[in-house]
Amino acid sequence: MIRRAAAAAASIAIALAASPALAQQPASRPAEPPKLVVFITVDQLRPDYFTRWESQLTGGLKRLWEGGAVFTDAHQDHAITETAPGHASTLSGRFPRSTGIIRNVEGVQDPQSPVLGNPLAEKASPFRFRGSTLTDWMRLKDPATRALSVSRKDRGAIFPMGRGKQNVFWYAYDGRFSTSTYYADTLPDWVERFNARGAWRRHAARPWTLLLPESAYPEPDSVPFEAGGRNFTFPHLVPADSAAAVSELAQVPWMDQLILDLALEGLSAMALGAGPATDVLAVSLSTTDAVGHRYGPDSREIHDQVLRLDRMLGVFLDSLYALHDSSRVVIALTADHGVTSIPEIRPGGSAAAAMHVYPEPFRAWLNGALRGMGQRRGMAIDTMAVQADDGLFYYNRDAFAALGGFPAELAREFAAYARTVPGVLRVDLPADLPRADTVNDAVARRWLHMLPPDLPAFALVTLRPGHVWGRATYAQHGSPHDHDTRVPVIFYGTRFRPGKYGRFARVVDIAPTLAHVLRVVPTEPLDGRVLTEAIR
Repeated sequence: MIRRAAAAAASIAIALAASPALAQQPASRPAEPPKLVVFITVDQLRPDYFTRWESQLTGGLKRLWEGGAVFTDAHQDHAITETAPGHASTLSGRFPRSTGIIRNVEGVQDPQSPVLGNPLAEKASPFRFRGSTLTDWMRLKDPATRALSVSRKDRGAIFPMGRGKQNVFWYAYDGRFSTSTYYADTLPDWVERFNARGAWRRHAARPWTLLLPESAYPEPDSVPFEAGGRNFTFPHLVPADSAAAVSELAQVPWMDQLILDLALEGLSAMALGAGPATDVLAVSLSTTDAVGHRYGPDSREIHDQVLRLDRMLGVFLDSLYALHDSSRVVIALTADHGVTSIPEIRPGGSAAAAMHVYPEPFRAWLNGALRGMGQRRGMAIDTMAVQADDGLFYYNRDAFAALGGFPAELAREFAAYARTVPGVLRVDLPADLPRADTVNDAVARRWLHMLPPDLPAFALVTLRPGHVWGRATYAQHGSPHDHDTRVPVIFYGTRFRPGKYGRFARVVDIAPTLAHVLRVVPTEPLDGRVLTEAIR
C-alpha cells in the first residue's frame, strides 16, 4: 500500500506538457457505501471555461464535465461573492446569512490562533463560522470519520470544515504548509516531511510558458491593462530569489500542483478511505483566482491556467483511483465565485473609466449628513462608525446606540442619493428585502441570502453589470450579478447519473445532496435541497 501511495504521489510531478491518459471511468456497481468523499473547489472557476476550451481539455476537468452530473445553471446564490462566504457555503448547505461569514475581511482572521512555525503569517481560525458542515453530520453517524482539507488560502482550507478540528493545512508563504493553534500544537510528521523536501524550490526561476502551441490561443498576449501593465506577456518567470519565489508561486500554475501533491500525500499518510467509516478529502485550488485577478477572464493566461489545471487534475484522479476502488469514491467540484472582466479591456474603450464607481462620494454624503444630524440633535456622531464593502453599508451599533440604531429616515435619504450616482443600478434597504419578489428578482434574493439578522446594515448598493468598485484595474468579483455568481456544480461517481442538467441549482445544494448519498442527517435546517435528479 505504501509503495502504491508513493508511486501515486510521484505521478503528480509528471511533466504537464503531455496530456495524461484518462483513467478508467468508475465501475458501475454502487453496491458498497462510499468510503471517500473528494470535494474540490477551484477558486474563481467560471463554468464558461469548460465550453470555451472544451476541445482542448484532456484531463480531469474533461472527465468530470463529460462523465459527471453537471448543473449548467448553478450559482453561489448570495450577493457578496467573495472567497470566504463562498467557501463557507460549500459544505454547510447554508447561505452567508446562516454561516455568519459575509466578507473576506471578517472571515478567518483570529488573533488568538497563530500559524505554527510562522509568527508573521496571518492568524486564522473558523471562530466566526456558525453552525455545522457535512463532516460534522458524518461524524455524528460514525465518529471514526476523518477529514483532511488543504489549500493555498487559509479560508479555502478552513471553511469547508466549518468549526470542526480536523486536519486543515494551508500555504504559509514561506515555502511551507502549516496550520494554526486552533487545530494543533505541532504539525504531523507527514506534513513536516513534505515541507522538508522543499518542493517549491524546483519552481524557482522556472518560466511559465504556454502549454500548447501559440496558435491554440485566440486571446491576444499584448494587453497592457493586464497585470497592471507589468509582466503581461508570456513567458512569466518565477524569481530565482527564494524570498520572492515563495510569494510569486501563488500567481502561477505550479501552486496548484503543490496543493494536489500535498493532498495525495495526506490521503496516503492518513489512510483516508481505508478505515471503517467514510472519510473526506477537501481540496481548494487557488491559482485560477490569482491568475484571473491579475490577467482577467479574457486573457491568454487564464486560458493556459485552465488547461494546466485540467492536466493536473487528470493525473490527480489517476493517482486517486490507483489507491481506491473508483466505485466507492464520490467526487464533487464547484467554485467559490466567478469574476467580472477588467473594465479597460471590455468593448467601449474610454467608456471603461465610467465603469469604475468610487466610494468617496458616498462617504462624503454620509459624513455631511451625519454631521448635520449631530448638530441638530446636539450630539457628536462618529462618522467613521459607518463603513462599506462591496456595496454593503453598515454601522457600529455602539456608536449609534443613543439614536436607537441607524436612523431609518437617513437610510432612505442615503438610498435616494446613491441611486443618482452614475454606475449604480439599484439601492435596497434591508428591511424591504423580505417583501421582495425573490423568485424573479435575483439581486434582492441574493442580498437576502447574504445578511445575518444581527448584521447592522442600513443600505445595499448594487452596481450595474460590469461595473466595479474603486480604481483598481485588475479583474474583480463580489457582485450579485450572474458573472460573479455562476459557478460549476458537478457530481461524479457511480452514485450519480451523468448528464447536463439545466435546472437552476445552487452551491448550497451540494452538502444536502452528498448527505443524501451518504445517508447522513444534517443537524440543522439547510438552505439547500437534495438534487435528486442527479442521483441514481
